Amino acid sequence: MKAKPFVKWVGGKTQLIDQLEALLPADFDQWENVTYIEPFVGGGAMLFYMLQTHSNIQSAIINDINSDLTMCYKVVRDNPSALVESLKELQKEYYSLQAEEMRKQFYLMMRDEFNTKTLDPIRNTTLFFFLNRTCFNGLYRVNKAGLFNVPFGRYETPMICDPNTIYADSALLQNVEILTGDYQETLAHAKGNTLFYFDPPYRPLNNTSSFNDYAKEAFNDLAQVRLKEFCDKVEEAGYKFMLSNSDCSDMFFDDLYLQYIIDRVWASRSVNANASKRGKLTEILVHNYQDTKQLKLAV
Repeated sequence: MKAKPFVKWVGGKTQLIDQLEALLPADFDQWENVTYIEPFVGGGAMLFYMLQTHSNIQSAIINDINSDLTMCYKVVRDNPSALVESLKELQKEYYSLQAEEMRKQFYLMMRDEFNTKTLDPIRNTTLFFFLNRTCFNGLYRVNKAGLFNVPFGRYETPMICDPNTIYADSALLQNVEILTGDYQETLAHAKGNTLFYFDPPYRPLNNTSSFNDYAKEAFNDLAQVRLKEFCDKVEEAGYKFMLSNSDCSDMFFDDLYLQYIIDRVWASRSVNANASKRGKLTEILVHNYQDTKQLKLAV
């Protein structure tokens, strides 16, 4: 059983893995004692891929400002058996409710309990998983008070407990350091051959397409500029980085990252209330190195 993301996450990178792999530094597989850092870990698709594919990664550091999410990573890493048992009990209780209205009321009750912010790590993570698997479209969204507010989703038998994934992920996370807070703190953990992969909240393509409410703190254009300045610090320290974001028509990122290299990759967009706006579109991938695996293969 391969490790894979244990939660659904908007903007997850599973579908882009091959394109991201192709845009890694050309000599990445020859690097020794690699430190891999993800300052915005989210669902962790790239993390799980990198750790299972590149054996030269000796240490990994992940971070997110969402403390409920990083708690999930810690519980999966340190207490998988307790989590599995807790999820099994909750799944059994949920499946026993036959009427949709009963399930909806149960969902809302669990959401209210989760939002008390007073739970122990196992219970908090159990409810995080439950809400993630039973809410509308598997979204994670909070309001300005930091409270989870996604409505109920109508699924027949959602997989609330997936023991195989939890145990596989737990094994892979054993040597991963998990941080919670400002992404800028991750620079202190870089050493030697380090690769940063940034997957921040994406800049909206337009005024009606905003979806970056993963935390109560807004990630606006000023935050995007602050992130670019942090990339400059990574560059000055001699480390490599790659960064994903939306491909905005106003060329915001082309201007912002003018000194770096920008490639475009194809992605599927499925989270949009307007069906006509779903489908393939490009995203940008910024990096501070010239030669990529893709270019090496093309020579």
